[in-house]
Amino acid sequence: MRNAAITGWGMYVPEQVLTNHELEQMVDTSDEWIVSRTGIRERRLASTTEDTTLAMSCRASKQAIQVAGIDPADIDLIVLATVTPDKFMPSTSSLLQTELGAHRAAAFDLAAACSGFVYALAVGSQFIQTGVYRTVLVVGTDALTRFIDFTDRGTCILFGDGSGAVVLQASDADEGVLSNVLGSDGRGAHHLYIDGFDSNGLYAANGNGAVEELQRTYMKMNGNEVFRFSVRVMGETAVEAVNKAGLRLGDIDWLIPHQANLRIIDAAAKRLDLPRERVWVNLDRYGNTSAASVPICLAEAADSGKLKPGMNMVLVAFGAGLSWASSVVRWGSQGVRGREAERDG
Repeated sequence: MRNAAITGWGMYVPEQVLTNHELEQMVDTSDEWIVSRTGIRERRLASTTEDTTLAMSCRASKQAIQVAGIDPADIDLIVLATVTPDKFMPSTSSLLQTELGAHRAAAFDLAAACSGFVYALAVGSQFIQTGVYRTVLVVGTDALTRFIDFTDRGTCILFGDGSGAVVLQASDADEGVLSNVLGSDGRGAHHLYIDGFDSNGLYAANGNGAVEELQRTYMKMNGNEVFRFSVRVMGETAVEAVNKAGLRLGDIDWLIPHQANLRIIDAAAKRLDLPRERVWVNLDRYGNTSAASVPICLAEAADSGKLKPGMNMVLVAFGAGLSWASSVVRWGSQGVRGREAERDG
């Protein structure tokens, strides 16, 4: 098998910032309460006109392609993880293919909520490892604030919007995606959901499936149950991925976790026996960006220069489904060369 190495990365977050202090004017909450329970201080909100899922995906993808030093025509496959597509059809990935000029690429969307990017990374890496494709663009983009009720303090404090992307390429070097673990437990689906449409194309009015006239639909979440689930599963799936990669916990250099809650992140780091300085955290600035969370962290970590060739990372996420996913990735030299070439240029 060939290895699937990360050779390019990119990210995009909207310009509009919503701070905790602004939320204090909108709902019964406080900056102190939000920070102490989540670690979030502000988040980004997608513009309804400029920050479509397609537009955000395109910005992050173009950065990743530039860093990788490839032509869009080199891309064999685009996998876009999102639960907030601009249209029900065609897929946002097909529209992204055209925007990028990646006319050779197959393209499809993948829906696994906040676990989506790691799911997509697992799918994309296996297309390379099995020899089907050589170059895959993996994107995670969500604009969940469009489905947030800003009178519901249980959800409106948590979420932000954004996009992240990576380029995977075939490599014979000892680098790239070493293992993947994916999971789902639909018995907990009712703890985190957004109602969709009934068979007549109308929005479901409530969780029991009753349908009224077309109306706005919002995210519903049982925060306590989701918290308990995530604290357990983040650590368990991360350790499983490390074992599956044939590594020990002491071999892990970085944890790149889904940015949902600082207490959840700390619990996962403790399970991996990693100090805070080896855990990438940015939820204080962006909140929970769903499928964009992990690739935004990865792009920031890569740009910081703290990821060195040969370092092993655990990417881990959880989300609606209830779902979870983890990957172990060995950082290589191709992406480093790509970023240096971009800067030199």
